Amino acid sequence: MEATKRIDQLIAGLDDWRGKMLARVRKSMLSADSGIIEEWKWMGSPVWSRDGMIAVGNAHKDKVKLTFSHGAALPDPDKLFNAGLDGKVWRAIDLFEGDKIDERALKTLVRAAIDYNRAKVKKKAPAGSRPTTQRSKKAR
Repeated sequence: MEATKRIDQLIAGLDDWRGKMLARVRKSMLSADSGIIEEWKWMGSPVWSRDGMIAVGNAHKDKVKLTFSHGAALPDPDKLFNAGLDGKVWRAIDLFEGDKIDERALKTLVRAAIDYNRAKVKKKAPAGSRPTTQRSKKAR
């Protein structure tokens, strides 16, 4: 079954506030960039990616957790991250019943994650794929 359908089923199966919250998070994630793809990993977790993983979403008993895979490297001017702040790589947003999502701030964070992923991809590009420059005769 494709990831999008599995995520649809997960949300439909959460018949309380967590399903609605996860649906709002998903909508914000997907509307941040048209190239974001959805994946299904780790035996039941929705993952959003673009040029690498952006974030994973999970519904827990008392919260919905949105964990950014490179959150520690991302600017967070709106202070969305409220969990995992001591980690060296991952950062998370824990959303509880009654919380509101700052959609503008979340989209900004998602776009920053995409920029981070793209910069990482460029650094890993093989030497032959990088543009070469002509050195002057003096430099030789």
